Amino acid sequence: MFVDPGVFSSVASFAVSAFRVALDVAPLVLGLLAFFLVRQYVQRRNMPPGPNGVPFIGNKHQVPSIKPWRKFAEWNKEYGEPRPLYVDLVDCLVLGTAQAAWDLLEKRSDIYSSRPRCVVGGEILSGNMRGLMLPNGEAWRRWRKVLHSGFHLRQAETYHNIQSLECAVFLHELLTEPENWERHAQRFAASVATSVSYGRRVESIDEWIVKENMAAMDCNIPGKYLVESWPWLLKLPRPLQWFRREPEEQRQRDITLYNHLLDDVKKRMTDGTIPDCLASQTVTNQPKNGMSDVEIAYAVSSPFGAGIETTAGTLCVFFLAMLHFPETMRKAQEELDRVVGPDRLPRFEDRDSLPYLQALINETLRWRPIAVLGGTPHAVIADDEYNGMYIPKGSTVFGNLAGIMHDPVMFPSPDEFRPERFLETTNPRLRDFDLPFGFGRRICVGMHLAKNSLFISISQILWAFDILPIAKEDGRPMLPDPWEFTNGFNSKPVSFRCAIKPRCLKSVDCVEREWEGARELLEKWQ
Repeated sequence: MFVDPGVFSSVASFAVSAFRVALDVAPLVLGLLAFFLVRQYVQRRNMPPGPNGVPFIGNKHQVPSIKPWRKFAEWNKEYGEPRPLYVDLVDCLVLGTAQAAWDLLEKRSDIYSSRPRCVVGGEILSGNMRGLMLPNGEAWRRWRKVLHSGFHLRQAETYHNIQSLECAVFLHELLTEPENWERHAQRFAASVATSVSYGRRVESIDEWIVKENMAAMDCNIPGKYLVESWPWLLKLPRPLQWFRREPEEQRQRDITLYNHLLDDVKKRMTDGTIPDCLASQTVTNQPKNGMSDVEIAYAVSSPFGAGIETTAGTLCVFFLAMLHFPETMRKAQEELDRVVGPDRLPRFEDRDSLPYLQALINETLRWRPIAVLGGTPHAVIADDEYNGMYIPKGSTVFGNLAGIMHDPVMFPSPDEFRPERFLETTNPRLRDFDLPFGFGRRICVGMHLAKNSLFISISQILWAFDILPIAKEDGRPMLPDPWEFTNGFNSKPVSFRCAIKPRCLKSVDCVEREWEGARELLEKWQ
């Protein structure tokens, strides 16, 4: 085949020209690279300690995709607390002790209370309608004000009645179908969340509104989408942004769900048939809060999304702990028998008289926190200095609860389940124990509601039932692995079996009597 020699000549000429340009540009490129590396080294030298990374890549290759909080806890110990840990995942700061978290996220909350950019969960999935992920600004303040008005301490007390009624159903489910205890815990948490949010309850976790809500949570797992690490992918032509399909489909489903729930609330408000709830309060105050219907629909869905996984997961941790530490169950039951007696279930009014039970609940929250990385991370909006260390503006900050709750300085023998530590402490911050619910201005708005749900459910379960391990064929107890947890953003125990036995015939009669009374009162919540 004949090839024109002129082609070879042109190609050779182009190659020579390109080589000369490369030689001319190389010093500039190398100089810029050297400047960047030196600048990064000088800046890094003044920042908190951490593992050595690779230039331009950082530590991303060193962070496991499964349960990264465990590696963070190891690094926190290795590089020395109480200093924060710096991990180069685009300036990521990991706080592994409560004191560091309090010092930064609370005492300096004016600059540590924003959020890092959330491309999928914040922008694509919800059009920046999810207040939990909003950076500081007017939209976030409106959202926070709505949630605070519905769940502050005094308002949370108005939900005691529905929580007690739902707990009566929960106990009857444990009595009649003990093998499905985990589903019952999920239904209890879901029904409390929907009742206080929308004035309607849930009879099964298989209901459409529960399934759709959980699907939305699955779409919002950090690290699931490459665009979170490479936001420049948003500059690709729209048809090439393959990562949009799933969250955009879910967004339309979310809007359908939230609008359906809000329209139902408005209809029952017109009919005068709706119990007082967050949605009805927010709609009534719409002229004051200045929110559109879609903003309200997203805002009042917040407890629905956040409350189910965390409360149900904590109840699973409680069951797991009772299997591994039965002596704590017996101590709590002795206190319940002494204070409450054998003829009635515990009530909210008994709380102050049950210090050991309250300590057991606190220890459940500490021993295996569900929000392992402290929930949604914080973002620093200004350069800062902490104990001589430089913290650059824009850093992402995690309060690593998995590490904080196992800090041996604050919690000696952290792997042990010892409720007594909360009775022996002189630290007032451990008496109230808000630590599991976050920090500063971003602390969980539903904290009081969650604490109330845990108190009424755990106190009544322990009053009525023994939680026992399943026996193996040889008669020995079969205990689940206390470290086998799911890998999601909220990490809960992997499903396990246990035996739930009524403590006596009188407790059976009481559970059935409470359930019969609750059925009539719950009709208005259907």
